[in-house]
Amino acid sequence: MFFDSHCHLTDERFREEGADAVVARARAAGVVGMVTIGVGAADAEAALAIAERNDDVWASAGIHPHDATGADEDGGAALERIRVLAAHSRCVAIGEIGLDYHYDNSPRDVQRRIFARQLELARELGLPVAIHSREAEQDTAALIREAAAAGVRGVLHCFSSGPALLDAGLEADWYVSFAGVVTFRNYEAQALVRAVPAERLLVETDSPYLAPVPHRGKRNEPAFVPLVAAGVAAIRGEEPEAVARQTTENARRFYRLGA
Repeated sequence: MFFDSHCHLTDERFREEGADAVVARARAAGVVGMVTIGVGAADAEAALAIAERNDDVWASAGIHPHDATGADEDGGAALERIRVLAAHSRCVAIGEIGLDYHYDNSPRDVQRRIFARQLELARELGLPVAIHSREAEQDTAALIREAAAAGVRGVLHCFSSGPALLDAGLEADWYVSFAGVVTFRNYEAQALVRAVPAERLLVETDSPYLAPVPHRGKRNEPAFVPLVAAGVAAIRGEEPEAVARQTTENARRFYRLGA
């Protein structure tokens, strides 16, 4: 049993064959659940449509930091659309939200403002958040602490930051998710993978990005999440079956999916 806690089934790279075929392949690989992430209102609508057709797929809705400028300039329309979509029965999180100071596609103050507003939305709706953070550890950590103090739950998705952000996430009692990079030969953050308590650990593909070895460089998909779980297990010195079982239980608890 495996659970892909973060994938992008709406991506154009899945469009030709269709998301349902990708989901079927994941089931055949032992994947019992997937959360397809909405980055923007239109994307979230498409993600929810996939979730409506598949009982083992859920969706999220959020505004990615790359798109923060548009959301900041439209008088709150984009955020209101996210609020409406988040009320859907198949929407289980606000995300992917956060900060990206690597590309800086939106000004940093705007990114922080839209991030904070969505954290507040998550608090109002009682939904967890899926966090994107790239080269923005200090500001992300500060906003996590504020959100956690207000009762917001979250996951640091596709974790590739340093110990300071990991510590902030764990102090907030948040979850940490690892993707296919843990299988790369040059991966050097094994100590951080081992530092996450078992009950706060998640795995994901972030597909179609970051395919694990031996598929590195190719299109990723949820059927490859067992390879991610095996990579995490090897680093932690645990049995792959134990990591698969634990991370599936954790994902269901985090997204409040029940048994």
